[in-house]
Amino acid sequence: MKRRDFLKSALVTGAALSLPAGLDPVLNVLQAAERPDLAVARGTPPAAIVRAAIGSLGGMKRFVSRGDIVVVKPNIGWDRTPEYAANTNPEVVAAVVRLCFEAGAKQVKVFDHPVNDPRRTYTQSGIAAAASAAGATVSYTDSRKFKDMRLNGTSLKSWPLYTEVFEADKVINIPIAKTHGTSRLTLGMKNWMGVMGGWRGRIHQRIDESLVDLAMFIRPTLTILDAVRILTDNGPQGGRLADVRQLNMVIAGTDAVAVDAFGATLFGMKPADLGFVRIGHERRLGSMDLAAMKIQRITL
Repeated sequence: MKRRDFLKSALVTGAALSLPAGLDPVLNVLQAAERPDLAVARGTPPAAIVRAAIGSLGGMKRFVSRGDIVVVKPNIGWDRTPEYAANTNPEVVAAVVRLCFEAGAKQVKVFDHPVNDPRRTYTQSGIAAAASAAGATVSYTDSRKFKDMRLNGTSLKSWPLYTEVFEADKVINIPIAKTHGTSRLTLGMKNWMGVMGGWRGRIHQRIDESLVDLAMFIRPTLTILDAVRILTDNGPQGGRLADVRQLNMVIAGTDAVAVDAFGATLFGMKPADLGFVRIGHERRLGSMDLAAMKIQRITL
């Protein structure tokens, strides 16, 4: 351990031992100062790296309280099995669900508004079975639960969105990292298209601004980017194993822009190469300045 790291550790530990009763908030501030902005965990199995990343951020109890109803939003958009990296890895989803329950969640809901037939995407992706086995309530979206909401964005002034997202106590976004023909990549912000009703194709005319409008309105508690496998070409649906690269990685953080900024680097891009990342940074949704962040890298 480097001397400065030892001194930081000693300071926090000493503060914890010497604090009078009732000064827990002071300790919380000290602990928060030690937490990373992003946690990047790499290794196997997927459940272990999810736990490591969330643990580095302070543990799921930092984000989920006892009695919470939590929405976990993966990408279940496509009729593909996990090895094609078109949908969020089912083991990652199940691990997040289990962590939520361990933190005291009352209910964990998992759903998406897929592009392909949901009866097939939920099954083929492996997510329905994995999430259900972990205790989640897995459901198809109900058309009656899409309600027009005022976004007041630069591109989207209003749009029908799925009400269960906004009725939950906490929302956790779990996208997969992959290419996309219009936005170049689909990461965390683009995963919110799965809670949109109406004709979603219309937002492709101003995709970057629209994605930021959505992200500024929804504001998840936590974003966990699945990069166990990434789709490097022919996204977002894929279909060729040759386009899949196995990284065995997850990236977690509370800053949605920062998570997507790091996601860009997995494809050899700079964060500013992605319009929605750049606009999100400019509109102060979050930061794309990775060099200024504390990034905790964990290898299992």
